[in-house]
Amino acid sequence: MSDLEKMRAELIGQIDAASSPEAVEAIRVATLGKSGSVTALLKTLGGMSPEQRQSDGPRIHALREAVTEALAARKAVLDRAALDARLAAETLDMTLPAEPLPLGTIHPVSQVMDELAEIFADLGFAVATGPEIETDWYNFTALNIPETHPARAMHDTFYLEEPRAAGGGQSPPSDGVGFADAAGRAERMVLRTHTSPVQIRAMQAAGGDKPVYIIAPGRTYRSDSDATHTPMFHQVEGLVIDKGITLGHLKWTLETFLKAYFERDDIVLRLRPSYFPFTEPSAEVDVGYTIQNGKRVIGGSDHWMEVLGSGMVHRKVIEAGGFDPDLWQGFAFGCGIDRLAMLKYGMDDLRAFFDGDIRWLRHYGFGVLDVPTLSGGVGA
Repeated sequence: MSDLEKMRAELIGQIDAASSPEAVEAIRVATLGKSGSVTALLKTLGGMSPEQRQSDGPRIHALREAVTEALAARKAVLDRAALDARLAAETLDMTLPAEPLPLGTIHPVSQVMDELAEIFADLGFAVATGPEIETDWYNFTALNIPETHPARAMHDTFYLEEPRAAGGGQSPPSDGVGFADAAGRAERMVLRTHTSPVQIRAMQAAGGDKPVYIIAPGRTYRSDSDATHTPMFHQVEGLVIDKGITLGHLKWTLETFLKAYFERDDIVLRLRPSYFPFTEPSAEVDVGYTIQNGKRVIGGSDHWMEVLGSGMVHRKVIEAGGFDPDLWQGFAFGCGIDRLAMLKYGMDDLRAFFDGDIRWLRHYGFGVLDVPTLSGGVGA
């Protein structure tokens, strides 16, 4: 046996006897490392004669290949054995009781929005949205709210700073879409005080020749804060624009909605004459309730409570939306989503809706599978 064959047998034996990945690595360094024995043999090829290099070169390279393959094979065996041992030690007994993972909940406001969408979708309404930062025109003027109306007062409305040009003057809008008056001057921007601007945008999108049946849920902003008011709250607006629409259609729609929402057939409504700039005639809508065990329960007509405002859409609003008020009529209504949630699910302080208290959310929140359906009941 030649010296190279003897060396190969010894190295292969050492590799096969290695009992750990660390031992395999030590052999690799001792043989194929910078100062390894096999590496030293490879370095001698440069000083050999051409005849000797042709004779010994292939044998030295074969030794290196054999050692490399043996190292890789032994390392794979040891790694597999280590993995098998780890898997055996980390087995999970599926018969043991498991700790349930803490689950998040659906906020009551989000749940009620889903319930409203489900109810009105069955009535043929689509859900419409609009920007929360609105122009003065969409938020007030187009809704027949004149400049002298109290709703424009600073104590009710959050106004944004007016845009200024580099020279100190007022800068015109950059996009030119509903943000400038006839003279090209930039309009004042506000945080929308209601979702009613979506009505104007929906009518404009209809082009003045197609019926409109929409609800517009979303966030709104007013400068007010107490147990029943917050600076940011949620509203839902409803709008119908069609031919031959009457106040009777409005009353039927509201009765159907409230019966489906509160899941009671004994819902009784009372419409009281009122005033809203964007509807004429206008009506406050009261719902009957009874007192049971000291708690207010919706249903019956022992007592009355206001739940929403409504009315027939004003001619000027229909015109602002691009429709001919002599051919098209409509009704609108609006109410607070937070208030609807409070009435149905028994909350008594609106501010808790926005505190982010995990205990409150766990108590009043809904499971991810509590999806509202008319067939199964919109409530949970």
